[in-house]
Amino acid sequence: MVNSMAFNWEDGSDISESEMEDYEDKSYERLKNGSYNVKNSDETFNCPYCPKKRKRDFLYKELLQHAAGVGTCNSKKRSAKDKANHLALVKYLERELAVVPDPSEPAPGPSQLEPGALQPKPEIDPPIDLDHDELFVWPWIGIVVNIPTEFKDGRYVGGSGSKLRDELSRRGFNPVRVHPLWNYRGHSGNAVVEFHKDWPGFHNAISFDKAYDAEKHGKKDWLASNGTGSGLYAWVARADDYKSNNIVGEHLRKIGDLRTVSDIMAEEARKTSKLVSNLTSLIEDKSRHVKEMECKLNETSIALNNLMDEREKLLQAYNDELKKMELSAREHFQKIFSGHEKLKLQLESQKKELEARVQELQKREAKNESERNMLSEEIERNVIKNSSLELAALEQMKADENVMKLAEDQKKEKENLLNRIIKLEAQLDAKQALELEIERLKGSLNVMKHMGDDGDLEVLKKVEDILKDLKEKEEELDDLETLNQTLIVRERKSNDELQEARKELVNGLKEMSNRAHIGVKRMGELDDKPFHEATKRKYGAEEAEERAVELCSLWEEYLRDPAWHPFSVVTVDGNSQAVVNDKDEKLQGLKTELGDEVYKAVTTALMEINEYNPSGRYIISELWNFPEGRKATLQEGVALILRKWKTYKRKREE
Repeated sequence: MVNSMAFNWEDGSDISESEMEDYEDKSYERLKNGSYNVKNSDETFNCPYCPKKRKRDFLYKELLQHAAGVGTCNSKKRSAKDKANHLALVKYLERELAVVPDPSEPAPGPSQLEPGALQPKPEIDPPIDLDHDELFVWPWIGIVVNIPTEFKDGRYVGGSGSKLRDELSRRGFNPVRVHPLWNYRGHSGNAVVEFHKDWPGFHNAISFDKAYDAEKHGKKDWLASNGTGSGLYAWVARADDYKSNNIVGEHLRKIGDLRTVSDIMAEEARKTSKLVSNLTSLIEDKSRHVKEMECKLNETSIALNNLMDEREKLLQAYNDELKKMELSAREHFQKIFSGHEKLKLQLESQKKELEARVQELQKREAKNESERNMLSEEIERNVIKNSSLELAALEQMKADENVMKLAEDQKKEKENLLNRIIKLEAQLDAKQALELEIERLKGSLNVMKHMGDDGDLEVLKKVEDILKDLKEKEEELDDLETLNQTLIVRERKSNDELQEARKELVNGLKEMSNRAHIGVKRMGELDDKPFHEATKRKYGAEEAEERAVELCSLWEEYLRDPAWHPFSVVTVDGNSQAVVNDKDEKLQGLKTELGDEVYKAVTTALMEINEYNPSGRYIISELWNFPEGRKATLQEGVALILRKWKTYKRKREE
């Protein structure tokens, strides 16, 4: 009854091309509503629009190809209504009855499967039901003939290759491209279909050939119709097509060659064998490289261990030397304290003797006025001397306290600096050892990664352990970096305190004479003696003084001018140093006018300012060792104060 309904329905009047889309939607709705029975069983289907067709039972793919072929054909035997019905059937099959095909069947195209449905696995082996010695055109080529054309503007035109490619893709043949063949008259009505070069492409080409042959539109059918058939005819290009003397044969000879399936299989076997050989060689090279890396890693580990042992020995020797220095300093301060105690006792003894003498003189009775006057004068002298001794004792006590405080502060600062240096060096050694350990772990990790290519589970586990150790070492390194920064900040604070002590020492020594070998030097101060000597030689004794003062003032202004920077940078033993540019115009003029001594005085002041105050360019005071011509240390300044104090003490005792 269903088929009868379909037959009577198709007997109605036909529709126009513009009405096909609406009619297709209506047919699709009738199929969804169950007006027509399409499914016979779980595996077989029928076409409700072809009741007179001998073959009533179709597989899913066969019915899909039949409906797509009728719906997209250009034959005039098929009415627009018939095409719209079959297109609706294609839509109904794809959306409502999509099934996963059997793996033994050729894979359908993407458009034949419902979205989200399981895609079949493509064929990767050549078909076994074909003659492997038959010659095909390779890359796999299909031939399509009897494409509708029309004469327009003096030449034949036809449908585009992309439209035909989409139609073939919809039917599940998956072509790469479709190339229409043109000659001097225009579109020849022929086209070649290119498939992928692999075995899935060959399967698609064979399915393409069989589908058209099953529809009686294959090569034999085309030859039997003598070119008068309707609709498209198609087949796979073989040797006779390749050798034909027409436009198709010429194009095939340009783009392909004749090859058998056996030849292609043999070539693939050769390529596979060559690939296996290359991979084997590559594995051997990688194994050899891994062994070399292991040897280098062992050598590096031994060298690192030797280096760590040597560093331990150097650190031990350095610690021993520091202990000796600390013991020597302690003994030196002990001697100073013992000397101070002895001097204090001597002053107290003298004070007691003077007090006893005063008491004895007071008990005497002067017999005459002269004796009383002498006694009074002696008493006054003793009182004055006693007062002076008390003042000296007080000064001695203050000096003792200051020296002891200064020595104690110096001792504490020295101990703090030594402890911080030891901590920093220990921290640096730990950091370097940790970095070496991290590098060793990274080297081991690289070796394990190369070894891990073989899929060894034990190697992979070692790699995971090394990664874990590496992460812990890196975290430990970050902690050491934080501690190191804290120690650096403390060291800077101590250096600031030492600089403040140095400034106080410089301010105190400014008031003392510079005859000592340790004193205060004004860095950047211009020496005026060479100017006086040069002006005497050039202008005479009368104008020399005035000229010298003018020139000194002028060059002092030059020295303070930040815009004047007569320096150049040179490299000495790999280090960059700033030196005076002897080609500077002002300096050359000075040397020519006043001589080498004045030039030397100006360049000396320039170098001092550039070294000690390049930004401000003003004179600063510095603790200086005059005999050696260098900056004096804080220890040398303290030693000078102690020597002067001892000298003053001896003078007071005399």
